Amino acid sequence: MATLFDQFRDTMKRVLMLDQADLDFGIYRIMNKKRNQIEHYLDNDLRQQVKQAIQMNTAGTKEALQQELNQLVQTLATAGLNPDDAPKVKELRQRIAESGSSEDLENEVYSHLSTFFSRYYDGGDFITQRRYKRDVYAIPYEGEEVKLYWANADQYYIKTSEYFRNYRFSIGDNKYCEFTLREASVEQNNNVAQNNMERRFAIYEPDKEEDKQVAVIGDTLHIFFTYELYPKATKQKALIDEAYNKVRSQIPSEFISLLASRPTEKDRTRTLLQKHLTDYVARNTFDYFIHKDLFGFLSRELNFYIKNEILEIDDIDARRTEDFVQHLTIIKAIKLVGIKLITFLASLENYQKRLWLKKKFVVQSDYCITLDRVPESLYSEVATNESQREEWERLFAINEIKGFMGGKDGYSVPLTVDFLMSNKYLVLDTQFFSPEFKHKLLASIENIDNQCDGLLINSDNFQALELLQEKYRERVNTIYVDPPYNTSASEIIYKNSYKHSSWLCLLNDRTLSGKRLLAKDGIQCTTIDDVEGSRLRLMLEDVYEENPMVVGIRIKPSGRPIPNGFAISHEYAFFSRKSVSTSIKRLMHSDDQNARYRESDNKGAFFWELLRKAGSNSFRQNRPTMFYPIYLNEVSGKMRIPDMEYDNKKEEYIVKDPLQPNEIEVFPIKDDGSQGCWYFGVERAENEADEFKAEKQGNGLYAIYRRRRKNEGVQPTTFWDSSKYSATEHGTDLLKRIFGEQEIFAYPKSIHAVEDCITVAGATSNSLTLDYFAGSGTTGHAVINLNREDGGKRKYILCEMGDYFDHVTKSRIEKVIYSKDWKDGKPVNREGCSHCFKYIRLEQYEDTLNNLTLAEPNINHNNADFYGGYLLGYLLDTETRDSLFSLRWFRNPWAMKLNITRNNETYEQTIDIIETFNYLIGLNVECQLYPKDGICTIEGLTRRGERTLIIWRDCDKVSNEALNDFFRRSDYSTKDSEFDRIYINGDNNLENLRTDEQSWKVVLIEQEFQKRMFEE
Repeated sequence: MATLFDQFRDTMKRVLMLDQADLDFGIYRIMNKKRNQIEHYLDNDLRQQVKQAIQMNTAGTKEALQQELNQLVQTLATAGLNPDDAPKVKELRQRIAESGSSEDLENEVYSHLSTFFSRYYDGGDFITQRRYKRDVYAIPYEGEEVKLYWANADQYYIKTSEYFRNYRFSIGDNKYCEFTLREASVEQNNNVAQNNMERRFAIYEPDKEEDKQVAVIGDTLHIFFTYELYPKATKQKALIDEAYNKVRSQIPSEFISLLASRPTEKDRTRTLLQKHLTDYVARNTFDYFIHKDLFGFLSRELNFYIKNEILEIDDIDARRTEDFVQHLTIIKAIKLVGIKLITFLASLENYQKRLWLKKKFVVQSDYCITLDRVPESLYSEVATNESQREEWERLFAINEIKGFMGGKDGYSVPLTVDFLMSNKYLVLDTQFFSPEFKHKLLASIENIDNQCDGLLINSDNFQALELLQEKYRERVNTIYVDPPYNTSASEIIYKNSYKHSSWLCLLNDRTLSGKRLLAKDGIQCTTIDDVEGSRLRLMLEDVYEENPMVVGIRIKPSGRPIPNGFAISHEYAFFSRKSVSTSIKRLMHSDDQNARYRESDNKGAFFWELLRKAGSNSFRQNRPTMFYPIYLNEVSGKMRIPDMEYDNKKEEYIVKDPLQPNEIEVFPIKDDGSQGCWYFGVERAENEADEFKAEKQGNGLYAIYRRRRKNEGVQPTTFWDSSKYSATEHGTDLLKRIFGEQEIFAYPKSIHAVEDCITVAGATSNSLTLDYFAGSGTTGHAVINLNREDGGKRKYILCEMGDYFDHVTKSRIEKVIYSKDWKDGKPVNREGCSHCFKYIRLEQYEDTLNNLTLAEPNINHNNADFYGGYLLGYLLDTETRDSLFSLRWFRNPWAMKLNITRNNETYEQTIDIIETFNYLIGLNVECQLYPKDGICTIEGLTRRGERTLIIWRDCDKVSNEALNDFFRRSDYSTKDSEFDRIYINGDNNLENLRTDEQSWKVVLIEQEFQKRMFEE
């Protein structure tokens, strides 16, 4: 019969993930290797600590009662009385008996600990379930007027697709089985879930005879699966049953233990393979969470549990001291053991949190560049690249261009240099070329980061946003996001049906991370429907500390029927300002609310307006804060607003910023020489100085003009009902025209709706727009369209983790660069634009888990207290340190490899540690000299303004003497002021200087890399 300790032990095994003994991947693999140590601690050390705590606190009371009884019995016997008849003797004997054995008290401790930890743990997550009273929960509240709270508010959300990885488990005798995902066909993988279609796990059906459903590789039996679209009516269980029936006959004899019995009450015939097939699907069906502060949370909850459910108010009036002391003894033991277990659980959770927050490695970095930016000396190599030619045929249908040398009859021959010369807007993709070609191309582009018009990141958006922090903090002007709507078509599914809580958890952390990237005057636009609209509004208000402005957009004129009898035709756009002083910067609606001007400059969409105000109310004395100097460089024509401060007493600006060479001051002086005022104040002038131009007048003075749209000045209305916002015609149908396929992406936005949203939110001619739910890439497309209209230099950053990143998001951007009009997947014209964008892929959370290895430390097990403290608090951090960060990676930065999963297949891939470091220090690369003789240099400017030199070397080839020689030959010096900071990998003997009390000029890359990668 199971004891209360056994129940407690089973609870802790479940909470500590020790009940998954056969799983052999990620955190399970690590925990299972430590299983014996942890179980030994629970069975012996921790159990002994409970026993000692009980005995130490009860012994005194029991001994005192026994001494009192013994003395009374002796006194009565001396007096000639029978002690057994004395009421006091009977009372003392009863009190001693009722004080209970130490075993009973220990059992009560184990019972409470089991109840407590079971209450807060549920299938891998810790959920707030503070019982104020029966069926009533308490929430944390600090006196706010209004508080938005959700069940997972104190946790990080891990998207389900992070878990679409290989599932490995032990079957005994040093044999393993692994469920391995294979990539679906291109046609299937191009699609996201469409109407009445959802992804399901199914046994892999080979296209080729040589491919197998089952394969033995070393000590592991691999069973191959796909994750593909099926009609919603298709049951996942039916597909798994089908997989089991097909596989069981293919299992080799040495793996036959897979068919060993693992029955349940409901299924007496269940086998080990069936058990894991069920677990595999369940693991990949729901979303998961990591607690942000598990120790603080569980410690507070344990105190609350003790006060609310153990230390009852009636105990305060206990008549007998020993009863109360006994109760306190139990509480002390619960607190002692509970805190130790909480410490251990928190160390496990904090470890996973550390892996989640760790800045992720760049695993691929490439560029897409139009040929007009490629040196013609490289054209001959481009012309012979077969992979690039095939890509151009697929994307741009170049085989239909007159003069194309491949012809239309199916055979392929190399392109010609002349063909490339006449098609300058073909988009070259560096992934198809050798590293040497890529290095030559990028080295030919000065200030490569500034030359990039866009950045695409294939990653979970939280990981992407975290990596961008150092480089783009407060650099983004506009954020546009169209998150999952949490409707039945894109539902956030969490195992406890916390549908809305999970969605808020997903959005909240990403919104907070995005806000840190937003400029001080930046605006975020978030589009949503009614399902989550009210909750999103409260969340945005909490993050931005201001109620967002809400715009209704008519996206489906015909309406979408819903069960309540209405046809939904609208969605919402929430505009949130980072600063309350920020105004909506642009209006793109005309007075009739129907049309935006779509002409180019020469067709009259813009006109130049005098910046100096006109009229009777336009003199300095009328508007003294609008009389200030604008600095004009007479050579370059550029203008800037100097640093100045307004003196309220003098009613004038005190200028702190001196004139630079070739600069003059320009004031709003009227034609008659009187002092006027500018059209608007300093802050707006700073934001729009790039849209000013200066012209010299007949009197020798300069007049300044600003470029203005015809309809500018009309405030945005709160309802946009133009037909151009139809998501069907200008979203879905547009994608069909671009790709020539049916439903390549579900629910794309109208391109015009996105253009207007980002323009209203501040996407001016030199702005940077971020979209971390990029989807099909509509935001990038919109930015490119706006630049086509007015010749602007707007830039974009798109983050998307979906498997359609390559075939939809990235391909769409390439296509709209090459041509602005498409039909049936082919360009209507080839009116392209000069463009360059960079795209990178990041390591993901599950990749980090799958690369963990365990190194046994040299710890003395004989010192129980020390070993117990190590086991509870430092085990994982210490023993997996080398797999998270290893100095050997930096010996040769071009040879670092990790196991990376992409398109559901895992393989060893070289990591771009150099590109990763550039992001970690926030470097804007100006010049990069690629590897030659084992050495590479990068020069640039960090976001913080540090002129930076980075030297990477293969330490096995480039010794310190060779490094010193290279330093001299390159005319570098640690003593001059050319660079503020110099980073070098590997120990070196370069002369170093202090830049301040805590910093040196020459810094080891390894040291800086580790600090930046793990800082929160």
